[in-house]
Amino acid sequence: MGLRFRPVENAFYDQFAESAAHLVTGASLLADMFTVGADREAVAMAMRDAEHAADETTHEIVKKVNSTFITPFDREDIYSLAAGLDDVMDMMDEAVDMMLLYEVKELPSGLSEQVDLIRRCAEVTADAMPRLRTMKELSEYWIEINRLENAGDKNHRRILAHLFSGEYKAMEVLKLKDITETLEGAIDAFEKVANTVEQIAVKES
Repeated sequence: MGLRFRPVENAFYDQFAESAAHLVTGASLLADMFTVGADREAVAMAMRDAEHAADETTHEIVKKVNSTFITPFDREDIYSLAAGLDDVMDMMDEAVDMMLLYEVKELPSGLSEQVDLIRRCAEVTADAMPRLRTMKELSEYWIEINRLENAGDKNHRRILAHLFSGEYKAMEVLKLKDITETLEGAIDAFEKVANTVEQIAVKES
């Protein structure tokens, strides 16, 4: 009796695009949270819903990996990419939660710049995910993410220097430093996703 093979499951591509779309939503809510006069309770609630939706997509990807015989690329790479996208959403959710809980009133201007970089990372990532299907024109994506991450690193150092300049009270410094580090973590998480995509593209080329 001959073996019967199922065709490669292509739904993964749509799911990765969906996962990246959640990041665009999350980045937009993050920006709302840093807007003067924002209803932080409402934004935090919307972010929790967005994070839950992103988790659902991640769970669906993992479930499909475990039930699919032939995947479009290595299973471990699918797991890594799904987890990486989920990590970004978690970091943005954490930053929003900190803004709510810490009740920070005055924000260094550099934090808004970091949020702008995160929004750009989300947009670039969402634009790149559909191209996994063909593995073409992806190098522009990881090069741009690397550029944005470098800009984030420089801005991060400037923010920390500002926080420790003596302008802020000690307790405010601690709160703002936590938020600053979380935003930096989100940008780093975007770079990790880009690195995973680059590894996949190299393997599949």
